[in-house]
Amino acid sequence: MHLMNAKRSRLVIIDFQARLMPAIHDGTRLLANAGRLVAAAKLLDVPIVMTEQNPAGLGSTVSELAEAAPAIAKMSFDACAAPAFIEAIAGDDDLVLCGCEAHVCFGQTALSLLEHKRRVLVVQDAVGSRVPESKEVSLRRLERHGAEIVTTEMVVFEWLRSAEHPQFRAALKLVK
Repeated sequence: MHLMNAKRSRLVIIDFQARLMPAIHDGTRLLANAGRLVAAAKLLDVPIVMTEQNPAGLGSTVSELAEAAPAIAKMSFDACAAPAFIEAIAGDDDLVLCGCEAHVCFGQTALSLLEHKRRVLVVQDAVGSRVPESKEVSLRRLERHGAEIVTTEMVVFEWLRSAEHPQFRAALKLVK
């Protein structure tokens, strides 16, 4: 496998929704890391794709992330069943995924993307479930099927590649 590259990546944010987040284990930290990923993506011109599961029931995207990208509403747990999502991720960019819930919408979407032969990088410190065990089992399953498990800092520093990058100082503030 190769390093992540900002020019060949898309950040995919799955279902960080207002009514869901209070129930997510360690939700505040996960949301902060998702915010760091969004800020880094904006600094480095990485396209962002965002979904919302049943927004009428689970609410819209949390305010901290709402401005990142227009959300693609879906009813299926697997975002790949939504034509607008497939259109938004068209191409062969690496897909850097964060979101909720690891064992439901997030997991089904990641597995489907792997089945479609996409490179999937799961940002484990920006992925959540209500119960830690569900997240743990989902991450192990995704890794067995070919997803790469990474962290927020791994993404930021691989996207930068060098301390000489013009956005290095700004990006460094995101992770410190």
